[in-house]
Amino acid sequence: MAQEIIVRKWAFANNDEAVSVLGPNDALLQLLDDAYAEARVTTRGTEVSLTGAESAVESMYAVLRAVTQLAQLGVHLSEGDYRYAIELAKEGEIDELVPLYTAEVATTYRGKVIRVKTLGQRRYVDAIRKNDIVFGVGPAGTGKTYLAVALAVMALKRGDVKRLVLTRPAVEAGENLGFLPGDLQEKVDPYLRPIYDALYDVYGVEQVQRAFERGNIEVAPLAYMRGRTLDDSFVILDEAQNTTSEQMKMFLTRLGFGSKMVITGDVTQIDLPRGRLSGLVEASRLLTNIPGIAFHHFSGQDVVRHHLVQKIIEAYEGNSTAAAD
Repeated sequence: MAQEIIVRKWAFANNDEAVSVLGPNDALLQLLDDAYAEARVTTRGTEVSLTGAESAVESMYAVLRAVTQLAQLGVHLSEGDYRYAIELAKEGEIDELVPLYTAEVATTYRGKVIRVKTLGQRRYVDAIRKNDIVFGVGPAGTGKTYLAVALAVMALKRGDVKRLVLTRPAVEAGENLGFLPGDLQEKVDPYLRPIYDALYDVYGVEQVQRAFERGNIEVAPLAYMRGRTLDDSFVILDEAQNTTSEQMKMFLTRLGFGSKMVITGDVTQIDLPRGRLSGLVEASRLLTNIPGIAFHHFSGQDVVRHHLVQKIIEAYEGNSTAAAD
């Protein structure tokens, strides 16, 4: 049965509000037009007309209402945010957009507010706040490491912990570490660069350097964790898919009193030698039902990079599924 054709109109308060909400060259309207084949968008001055099947028109209208509310609150949205708003509307979750984009996770040293951008990211942040050990598993671009570092810096600033310990395994993705110039630290630093970048963005270069000097922040390869007990610390293990079973067990058993651990990784990007079991994969099997340990799995919808990154991830995931069949 064909849906009833309806018309709904959305009027902006003035031209400035229309520009603020719709973005450069009316980007939001173009995305709405592309996303809903059963409806069309027309504009006249500061008024937007939505015409088409009732379900599509109501969904488009809900997107305009939510995005306008965010603009009125001073939240600047990107094209990626528009795309995510449309996804939420299609799934009947558009009412989550405003509370999602107005909740604060942390504040950078420049005063910029860090917010989650997807429902998956919000669940991940909530899991870190509520549990002592959290595994964040999913594709690149989902904010796994960045959000963990932001929460770690805020915990250090509040005095909840005395130090941050950030580590990752120095596994070579098709390259030979031994042929890199320099001493061990210089060889390892490129592997830790994403962690440094996140630290500098959230905490500031000068503050990070002072924290290193005081011993409040430590960035080191995973091998340096052996034999230690980490009390009153916020510990982040990045690229955990490249840990062996033995390394993951060693790392997890470093947890001390007053500490929190976040382990991040992407099980589709394992660089271990063929035949070696990933410690992240094994932990996902062994530890899922232990109270105080949480696993959060990100999807392609949580990717907050260029929208083509999400499409690329979906294509590879689809190819993997087809190959498995």
